Amino acid sequence: MDNAVRSTAGSALEDALTLPLLYRDERLAVVDKPARLMAHDSALARGENDFLSDRLRVQFGRPVSLVHRLDRATSGCLLIAFDRDTARALGEQFMARQVEKSYLAVCRGWPEPSAFLIDHPLDGGPGKPEKKPAQTDCRVLATGAMPWPYGEHAESRFALLECRPLTGRFRQIRRHLKHRHHHLIGDTSHGDGARNRLFRIHLGVHRMLLHAWRLAFDHPVTGERFCVEAPLDREFGRVIEGFGWQAALTSRAG
Repeated sequence: MDNAVRSTAGSALEDALTLPLLYRDERLAVVDKPARLMAHDSALARGENDFLSDRLRVQFGRPVSLVHRLDRATSGCLLIAFDRDTARALGEQFMARQVEKSYLAVCRGWPEPSAFLIDHPLDGGPGKPEKKPAQTDCRVLATGAMPWPYGEHAESRFALLECRPLTGRFRQIRRHLKHRHHHLIGDTSHGDGARNRLFRIHLGVHRMLLHAWRLAFDHPVTGERFCVEAPLDREFGRVIEGFGWQAALTSRAG
């Protein structure tokens, strides 16, 4: 392989590993995390060697701190800091619940009422059995049905939700939706396998349909309030188009 070919191949690889930037300054950045990418190495990594934290260090050419976490299967807004003081200040905002996080989720069924609070304690995950208070505010943005027979039903019903976690527990939205029997589509750990298969078969969707849509926080230096929004990826967008839910998102824009 000559130098020109190697250079082209290396550039293509760098482009593939580069995460889209939603905002950046000298102190912090918000990146658009793709689904299926693990944030960092941990006991849950199971031999993987591709991590968000490593990509970001290469992309920015400097140390980075992940101010919060997103599950491997979740896409969307992720806030990072470039120095300890900024990371500490942003972390304090999360602890004080001053950061607003808004997720888009597709669930089974049509939840009622159209706006509801799930207030259900959760443990901290494997090895952390102590349950702590956990609240998720949910709003139904749209509902739809597909002619996919399920059991005695001739169709299958689903809903598009906006979920705002008021606490930050392990897999909170996923586990809260399971608690309400409105399982998150594509969730292989806490979801409904039969309905997940319907999305794979009929829409070719193999990802978990949870997206960190919007993130609002105060800049730790200027105090300015920032609201950053991450676009949907192609797979999630195909679901929105398939159900005709575009207008529901447009009405929530801005």
